[in-house]
Amino acid sequence: MFYQLIKKTSLVLLWLMASIGLPAAVHAQSGLCNLINQSIYPGERLTFKVYYNVSFIWVPAGEANFTTQQATLKGKKVFHIIGDGSTYSSYDWFFKVRDKYQTWIDAETLLPLRFERKVREGNYSYDNTVSFDQEQHIAVSGGKSYTTPECIQDVLSAIFYARNIDYSQYAVGDQIPFHMFLDNKVYALYIRYLGKEKITTKYGTFHALKLAPLLIEGTLFKGGEDMRVWVSDDKNHIPLRVSSPILVGSIKADMMAYKNLKHPLSSLISRK
Repeated sequence: MFYQLIKKTSLVLLWLMASIGLPAAVHAQSGLCNLINQSIYPGERLTFKVYYNVSFIWVPAGEANFTTQQATLKGKKVFHIIGDGSTYSSYDWFFKVRDKYQTWIDAETLLPLRFERKVREGNYSYDNTVSFDQEQHIAVSGGKSYTTPECIQDVLSAIFYARNIDYSQYAVGDQIPFHMFLDNKVYALYIRYLGKEKITTKYGTFHALKLAPLLIEGTLFKGGEDMRVWVSDDKNHIPLRVSSPILVGSIKADMMAYKNLKHPLSSLISRK
């Protein structure tokens, strides 16, 4: 479940993978290059609880954590970001998940230089490493080279790159396009901006920005724009909630804890 959640929902964590759509109102900016870091901060830690809806009851199924560290890769200063997801031990007998995703993002350009994932789900395991040459527009995966567009993202770096978008530049309904490399393919993605909204989560009540990725139909998610992502309406832009119907029932993930944000969480109205 976590592999599909991360693969299909990279914004978070909120891990969205979108498909090519016919833009009704695509903003003039395309590719999302040259963003300036406004939110990524060494020492940051975000914790999310994942719930599954069964007969109108939200049942906690697992947890996802994201940590950010300062590091050096091939002489460049980078942000080393780790995302891991696991089912609670009470669910391990049914389907045990221990997934780990890592990305190394150039601290200056905010583009990924290396991506790793280790998937452990039930009896299934899968390891993958991708090296990015952002100047030559090449991704190397499994010993093979692939041509990529400029400013290519991986499934984890895309979340943190998107946190640095200035959403005030967009009108409600605009689509914000970018590209992501996953499973040895380049995907043209977009996020639709849906405006501002007040939202109450398991953590508290927030002023939030509302987003909708266009999903590829798969084993867990239906296609279309049914998923909703809310991020904090402050300079941090941390994911607060991801909610989506799935093929059977629905699923949501709420931010439950945070540490060492770059800016005060000024979007928080009240705690539960």
